[in-house]
Amino acid sequence: MDRVEKTEQLNNLFEIYQELLTEKQKKYYELYYYEDYSLQEIAEIFEISRNAVFDQLKKVEKHLNHYEEKLKIYNNKEQRIKYLEKYEESKDEKYLKLLRKMDE
Repeated sequence: MDRVEKTEQLNNLFEIYQELLTEKQKKYYELYYYEDYSLQEIAEIFEISRNAVFDQLKKVEKHLNHYEEKLKIYNNKEQRIKYLEKYEESKDEKYLKLLRKMDE
């Protein structure tokens, strides 16, 4: 997975799971990924080391991936979208059945 794909994946997971993170973790993430601040700029804002910011961002990434691994909200959403698209293209009822089965 290249950097752009990884960032997109993290952003999707962040949108879903951000409430499970601490306020500081959310702020570090938003500044780095949404506002495009450097690690050094974030470190200066919070008066911590650049390495501490890096470590926190790695922890956030680990948490987001862990939440998705356990809860699979993003994965299920993507699967639903695929089934709907396939149904719209083919009008094959099997895709509706697969969707219903996901909700069981």
